[in-house]
Amino acid sequence: MQSILSTNYYVHFQGNAFESLHIYFEETFHSKIFVLVDSNTKKYCLPLFLEKAKLSIDFEIIEIEAGEEFKNIETCNHLWNKLSERGADRKSLMINLGGGVITDMGGFVASTFKRGLKFINIPTTLLSMVDASVGGKTGVDLGPLKNQIGLFSNPEMVLVDIDFLNTVSEREMRSGLAEIIKYGFTFDENLWNTIKRFTEIDMQEINKLVYKSVVIKNKVVLQDLHENNLRKSLNFGHTIGHAIESYFLESEDKKSLTHGEAIAVGMIVELYYSSQVFEFPMELTESLKSFVNRFYGTVHIEKDDLAEITKLMKFDKKNVSGKINFVLLDQMESCKLDVQLDAELIQNGLYYYMQASQ
Repeated sequence: MQSILSTNYYVHFQGNAFESLHIYFEETFHSKIFVLVDSNTKKYCLPLFLEKAKLSIDFEIIEIEAGEEFKNIETCNHLWNKLSERGADRKSLMINLGGGVITDMGGFVASTFKRGLKFINIPTTLLSMVDASVGGKTGVDLGPLKNQIGLFSNPEMVLVDIDFLNTVSEREMRSGLAEIIKYGFTFDENLWNTIKRFTEIDMQEINKLVYKSVVIKNKVVLQDLHENNLRKSLNFGHTIGHAIESYFLESEDKKSLTHGEAIAVGMIVELYYSSQVFEFPMELTESLKSFVNRFYGTVHIEKDDLAEITKLMKFDKKNVSGKINFVLLDQMESCKLDVQLDAELIQNGLYYYMQASQ
């Protein structure tokens, strides 16, 4: 697969990925190299990384606990202290080996330590390959609020090798697939037409879906790096989805959802809004709802949950002047940005999904 040039770095794929890493190390000097992992990627991904990278240079491992609940400033503070204790300087390099939590937070920590260390991202989950690999977004959560603290900062390169997906659970694979579904509805209907036939994850198709997704996201990012216009379309499903994800993460009586499980619900609800406001075909909304219920199962949202979920939507990063802005569709591959809805319609969309979860 041909490498993809993003803003000022390349995304390399498969065999070309680690060959490019070797060339990079031959041509650049780093005083110290740190590999950031979590407890899962240390166990399952680090051995594969060492096998493929065949590094002949010294490096140090920095490990954190796995999970979205650790994607916060407290963990960043721990990492900044670790870097300081281990003598990191501005010529040091951080390699972020893991899913979206590791690449988002690792990029943020590197970019802010001593005003900026260079870093390389090696995404190991389907979600991080198709979403976090391109775009330069780094950041952490603020309590239950997703990605409230961060900045735009580009890596030296991104290495995408789907062999790492052999270390990922079926549930995490489904989570990543939701982001590819998003690309299908917003930019390339053929992606959705492929996925909607899945009865299980089709690894023969995944390689092509990953590449096509990165191509799509990169085209969007190159046109709108700082999310002033077109890039907002990549948040389809996320206004509702992030609120649901945050609510379930914080609720003591709820089981946490994966990012993709929450975004899948968010896309259903936001397609319902699209059908009500822009006459998006209801049969396509029903088609997605049917697929998500079959492929992901249903998320049980109760009437008593709605007020808190709605409150969390107000912290979405697209919002301006306290108004909740949605990304909706008027047809496949055609987004409407910064759409504001009345409170009744917002509630009706959630009720529409809840009918499927009873």
